[in-house]
Amino acid sequence: MTSPRRTYVARINRVIDHIDAHLADPLDLATLAGVAHFSSWHFHRVFQAMAGETLADCVRRRRLEVAAARLLGLPPEPVLAIALDVGFGSAAVFTRAFNAHFGVTPTDWRRGAYRSWAERHRIELGKIHQADRKAHQAVAEAFRQDERSWPKGPVPRSGDSEMKIELKTLPEVRVAYMRQVGPYGDSGITRTWQRFAAWCGEHGLMEPRRTMYGVSHDNPDVTPPAKCRYDACIEVGEGFRLEGEIGVQTVGGGRYACTEFTGPSTEIHTAWMNLCDWLPGSGYQPADGAPIEIYGRDFEMDEKTGAFNCTLCMPVRPL
Repeated sequence: MTSPRRTYVARINRVIDHIDAHLADPLDLATLAGVAHFSSWHFHRVFQAMAGETLADCVRRRRLEVAAARLLGLPPEPVLAIALDVGFGSAAVFTRAFNAHFGVTPTDWRRGAYRSWAERHRIELGKIHQADRKAHQAVAEAFRQDERSWPKGPVPRSGDSEMKIELKTLPEVRVAYMRQVGPYGDSGITRTWQRFAAWCGEHGLMEPRRTMYGVSHDNPDVTPPAKCRYDACIEVGEGFRLEGEIGVQTVGGGRYACTEFTGPSTEIHTAWMNLCDWLPGSGYQPADGAPIEIYGRDFEMDEKTGAFNCTLCMPVRPL
């Protein structure tokens, strides 16, 4: 039986996804309560209890985080155009809100002030990974010993070979997902995959094998680690129906820079950072959309080392 809390989780996830998809639209309490199928009277309290921030703070934060990423795009867009696209009524209102959140003006952010913000986040994330190291090893050990989760087989390590990037056009895919909110690269994501794989097995989605996906919705250089969203996903058909905390979304669709990853879960965050570091000299820049990990139908995990393989895909567009 589905617990009431997991149903609440799914509804709050649906609201946050709606916010991201409609940043330029009015995002008032009544509208978002309707998305969640809650009474407006109680929804703001429910949201704060589940999300750890008020509804208004979440809307403001997402508007500013998306704007912060777009300010770094090339060719540069006018600040006013970005402000309007994420739901601010004027450049002046946007500048005040941006300065209050990031401590710098949009212009200074664009000129390089973003680097200190990103560096603070990377240092914080590094400390989280260090503190989580033993827990991550224990979770990874339990995960690879769980016979229900993944096909087992030898997975040779790729060594220190140079990262090879291939540009691909990925189709849209309908997926069911389970969400983890917290630092990228920590043990929470591995635990989520273990729970999700068990759920997929119980619902007949693991035999025959289907393509699975990991979706990272937030930029860890901009979004606080505790607010970063990661979805463990599996391909489903149109007939799939929602259950408990499981949601449905569409992933892919567009041009991606892709590279193959082989290694344990503790190394995948570093691989993503390496792919991001490749971008400045590539002639491409990040495009709108979430980075995706693709776990093919031939996926296997090495039960001795915990190594696995997947394809890392970053949405891109030409400079």
